[in-house]
Amino acid sequence: MRDKKEFYNITQELDGRRYDEYQNLIGDFDYSRYVLKINSIAPEGEQTLIVVRVPQIVAAFPPHYFNSPVRRTALEDFLTRKVASSIEGLASYDGSGISRRRLFIAAPEQKILPRTSLVVTEEYVEARIYVELASTKGRIDSSSLHGIFFEDLTQIVNNSLIYCNLPEKEASRFVDVMEDADQVRQILSTRGFVSFVAEDSILPREGDTEFPATQAKGFGISEELVLEVEVPNQNSVKGYGIPTGLTVILGDDYSGRIDFMNAIAGGIYNHIPDDGREFTVTVPDAVKITAEASRSVQRVDLSPFIQAANGADISRYSTGKAAACAGQAASTMEALEVGARVLLFDEADSSISFLSGDNRLRSIGQGTERISPLSAHVKELVDQLGVSVIVGGNSTVAEFIPHADLVLRMDNFEISDVTAEAKAAGIQATSSVINTSIVDVADKARWVVPTSMDASSGKEDECIQACSRNSLSFGTSCINLEAVTQLADIHQTETIGRILHYAKSRYMDEGRPVREILDLIDRDLSSEGLECLTRELSGKLARPRRYEIAAALNRLQTLRISHAGA
Repeated sequence: MRDKKEFYNITQELDGRRYDEYQNLIGDFDYSRYVLKINSIAPEGEQTLIVVRVPQIVAAFPPHYFNSPVRRTALEDFLTRKVASSIEGLASYDGSGISRRRLFIAAPEQKILPRTSLVVTEEYVEARIYVELASTKGRIDSSSLHGIFFEDLTQIVNNSLIYCNLPEKEASRFVDVMEDADQVRQILSTRGFVSFVAEDSILPREGDTEFPATQAKGFGISEELVLEVEVPNQNSVKGYGIPTGLTVILGDDYSGRIDFMNAIAGGIYNHIPDDGREFTVTVPDAVKITAEASRSVQRVDLSPFIQAANGADISRYSTGKAAACAGQAASTMEALEVGARVLLFDEADSSISFLSGDNRLRSIGQGTERISPLSAHVKELVDQLGVSVIVGGNSTVAEFIPHADLVLRMDNFEISDVTAEAKAAGIQATSSVINTSIVDVADKARWVVPTSMDASSGKEDECIQACSRNSLSFGTSCINLEAVTQLADIHQTETIGRILHYAKSRYMDEGRPVREILDLIDRDLSSEGLECLTRELSGKLARPRRYEIAAALNRLQTLRISHAGA
């Protein structure tokens, strides 16, 4: 293996040469305390991936920090954040105060996920960092290379990847909190719960910006409702557990109900310490369903919810621009198709006609009922399919109460049980006509036409890019994911694009059902990791759930379903 002195000599010789001669940097170089690995050089104007591998004999992280998959993921996430912080500290600023830097890492947001940005093993710690290699008019400008490869990288390694240089208490707490939250999640199903929200959790979030914890009221629980859960590292956590079955959460839009529902939906992931939602934990198979006008729908059986008009076959509903009600009905059936065990709905982002009807209007002869709302089907969802449902609202959820196992009221971020009061109100169950039972169609399998999953565009075989967390460019299509609210960050979105292409190239030599495709993907990601998705090493992947993968696939405008059957 060549050493850093040889690397230095190469950079000296490159100055003024053509950009393609950066290829001379490819290889492994021993920097004494770490190894620099460059496998390929990206085209001019793009970022090149470099790998910094620190042997554990130097990094010296105690084995108990990564002796389980959960703790390893936490440590990798923690170190990624430290590398990102170190890189940011090295950035220079121009006259306008804009940060200028040549090193980048795929930095996480508030949620902790398996990622490829950093890898911890018993043998080494490996950071995957991107660099912009300098050039001027196609010629190499090596003046910045020495600073990057002999000063900046050394400082990043020392500040971020060496255990004795890190704040021990901070690292330990980060890993312990992740493990405790995961323990709560494991306990939920054994105790008959689908979600747990810790006392004093900070639930509000202002749009996509993390809400300052100092400005938010902590989540309160009536004393008689407090549940205590034992965890490995801090003995126990107190909070409120939402049981399986049908739960209705009452409260106006300013009561904290919406924040509570959003926190439950976000609880499928673990959160970093001091986020405020560290112990807001939900089972991993919970899916939030929202209204979505103009989404693409391909051969989804909506007959449980909508009665056909003008001879249309609603059992194989397809459209390029669904109405809000039809879009939410389609999302519900698609989630059930791929195995969702908990469905979350809130009136703030739902189609009112999809959630419930109003029996009072039927007496004035409004004609044929073409919509059979969710409230008419919720009992069969819970009792026959074993799917738990949580519905939040203030003015449209009354028809759920007769079937509810639990009715909660949220007031100023404090939860209380009002089941007895709600039942005593004498609200009658809906008399909506049930067009088709969900039980009869929930197991229908839709078969994907392989040619409809095409990531190519023009001369590009793979044109995949996440424009934002909510937008994915795949081939010639742009997939709108605004209504897929449980996506964590842009790296997860881009990974979904990679997964769709991987599924097409590996498993779609012939048509397969959507559910089977996702089963195969889950198997591969669990056994081979995210590395199986790309031909070249990547530091920008973050693992998504099968439900968000399915959501992106179902919103792909080019998607075609050959047939749907049992």
